[in-house]
Amino acid sequence: MSNKVIHAIYNDDDVLMNAVKQTRAAHHHIEEIYTPFPVHGLDKAMGLAPTRLAICAFIYGLVGLSIYTALMNFVMINDWPQDIGGKPSFSYIENMPAFVPIMFEGTVFFAAHLMVITFYMRSKLWPFKQAENPDVRTTDDHFLMEVGVHGNEEELISFFTKTGAVEVKVVEKH
Repeated sequence: MSNKVIHAIYNDDDVLMNAVKQTRAAHHHIEEIYTPFPVHGLDKAMGLAPTRLAICAFIYGLVGLSIYTALMNFVMINDWPQDIGGKPSFSYIENMPAFVPIMFEGTVFFAAHLMVITFYMRSKLWPFKQAENPDVRTTDDHFLMEVGVHGNEEELISFFTKTGAVEVKVVEKH
């Protein structure tokens, strides 16, 4: 099923921000915005919900901390106890201060690597995926707002022209 969308192209990020606010105030649904660089405050202006990736990072860090703690307990206390610097290996708690750097590195390692995997899965960025950028100019110096057409096309075109768009076109999106 294909549907029509409007591509409103802007050449300034401040004009884009004002256009997003006007579009939301007019109750039009913004499908996507393509920008050549991150625009501060654009997610709030679009009305997007805050990300939950920080919660994932915390959980991934806890998983890494748990795995590295269990690994060090098994290797250094149970499986192959060693007397390093005169410290006996009777229990993990007695030797834990020596393991803190390893625990920290394991936490960071798991959080970082699993966050990258989560980001790619959430963004649907698979290897060899074709780019979905509708206009090449958005990688250089233009901004594109994609809005679904759910009414009169001519009325929407004039609305986006009034918001400061340098180019407005209606395209079929598949």
